[in-house]
Amino acid sequence: MDKLTRKQFDILCAYAESGEAMTQRDLEKITGHSLGTVNKAVKDLNEAGFITDGKISDGGYAALEPFKVKRAIFIAAGFGSRLVPITLNTPKPLVRVLGTRIIDRLIDACLKVGIEEIYIVRGYLAEQFDQLLYKYPMIKFLENPVYNEANNISSALIANELLSNAYVFEADLLISNPDIIKKYHYTSDFLAIKKDRTDDWCFTVKDGIITEEKVGGTDCWQMVGISFWSNEDGAKLSKDIADVYASPGGKERYWEQVPLVYRKQNYKVEISECFEDDIVEIDTFNELKAIDKSYDV
Repeated sequence: MDKLTRKQFDILCAYAESGEAMTQRDLEKITGHSLGTVNKAVKDLNEAGFITDGKISDGGYAALEPFKVKRAIFIAAGFGSRLVPITLNTPKPLVRVLGTRIIDRLIDACLKVGIEEIYIVRGYLAEQFDQLLYKYPMIKFLENPVYNEANNISSALIANELLSNAYVFEADLLISNPDIIKKYHYTSDFLAIKKDRTDDWCFTVKDGIITEEKVGGTDCWQMVGISFWSNEDGAKLSKDIADVYASPGGKERYWEQVPLVYRKQNYKVEISECFEDDIVEIDTFNELKAIDKSYDV
């Protein structure tokens, strides 16, 4: 069998995540594919030796290996000015919410699916991130010396040689459902929440592909600051981020505007759906107090 089709990939991932034998009805429910599609994919995967006795085989895991996430990059250099006064002395990703640092939940979600190559791009109060090494000795730090004079595209530029087969995280997102972080990805995608209306950054989507990034809209997908970039797209991003950064006004861009706005002709980025209860960005001190009453003093 050549490269897995998308449907075969979805079925094989379901087996890999379960680790147990599953009925085709189970697979229909998990993947959203029709029973007929599931039947055919399972037949093909059985014939290829990727499924044996209703479970994924060693050959199946080998077939998924090219789709495995290799690393995670955390963009964590900014001031977190909207969370003042807490961030006057603490970088936002290190702020504790209900007793746990915000970034810890994201790192733990990565480790849960076997992503152990982890980079943090730091800038503001950079030395404070060293405390993470006691719990996460595998972390490597990348220094952003211009975080105070450029937007987060400068952090992406620091990490631009590492973007293939990689997650990119905004490091200040409070995650409550670690299962939204996946071990395998078929193609580049951005986490997003389906919305009837939002005033936040959002996407227009057609046939599952992001066609526009904008602020505010109706019948759209609200952006969550977590994305995955395939091997091919990561290689393109390495060049495109550098080109946009060097262009007039480039330092003021958000990094994701490179593949979604300024060089969007080079990419087809899918939506990966998540939900309101899965993750939240704490933008203001009042929002922090609403979640963690210990700050409401």
